[in-house]
Amino acid sequence: MAEDVSPTRRRLKSLPVAICFLVLAVMVAMVLFGPLLAPYDPRAQDVLSGSAGPSAEHWLGTDPLGRDILSRLMAGARSAVVGPLAIAVGALVLGNILGLLSGYRGGVVDFAVMRWVDLMVAMPALLVIIVVAGALGGGYWTAVVLLGILSVPLDTRVIRAATLEQMSRPYVEVAKTLGVRDRRIMFLHIWPNVAATAFANTFLVFAGSLIALAGLSFLGVGAEPGTPDWGQMLAESQALLFANPVATIAPGVAIILTATATNLIGDWTFEKISSRGASR
Repeated sequence: MAEDVSPTRRRLKSLPVAICFLVLAVMVAMVLFGPLLAPYDPRAQDVLSGSAGPSAEHWLGTDPLGRDILSRLMAGARSAVVGPLAIAVGALVLGNILGLLSGYRGGVVDFAVMRWVDLMVAMPALLVIIVVAGALGGGYWTAVVLLGILSVPLDTRVIRAATLEQMSRPYVEVAKTLGVRDRRIMFLHIWPNVAATAFANTFLVFAGSLIALAGLSFLGVGAEPGTPDWGQMLAESQALLFANPVATIAPGVAIILTATATNLIGDWTFEKISSRGASR
């Protein structure tokens, strides 16, 4: 007998998802219009009002150089989201292609792809990025490219496992028997059945990349000095931990909220796509 879910229980279950969508909507608005909505120029300095606490003029206070924390937080959403989005989309495309090829073709193709994946996964990702980015002079997009390259193997491994699970299904054997081209089987038959896993993993990659990029900026190998960036704001506000704790807490909360909301929406997306596939 199917479980009878009451309207109240259904609303309580969907409330966290609605809050997560609201958080992401606010983040998207700040990405698109943050510099325009910011009450002050996020780069403008006023040393005389530096290290000030929250006030009517500066809701979250100012940093040691007198820059408005709220304005920098809003402007910093762009670097916090755009880079991880590029990494997640790149890993989705390349990882899915390699994973499908590896799982479907098998043999030499599978061996070559998986040995490359094993090599890349065995590397300490953040340490490699710090060393390479430091040798190249750092920079936000350098960190994004390196993180993207190191994220592809994880997607590849996940999609390969999902593809291998689909290979024993009758529809694959029927398609092969009918002479359907391998490319069509992979991308029009198998991939829709692993799409739930692919999209859920993409949300995880986005959240992980957001935290990793913030950490790299905190260490000084990400965003350029002076750029409004959440990770860099954490580093710059360490000295304000007691004078103005909000200056340190605000970017940290923004990172945590965005990453958590993304993960929960990824789980929700997986459930929705899986339930639709099961109902067909």
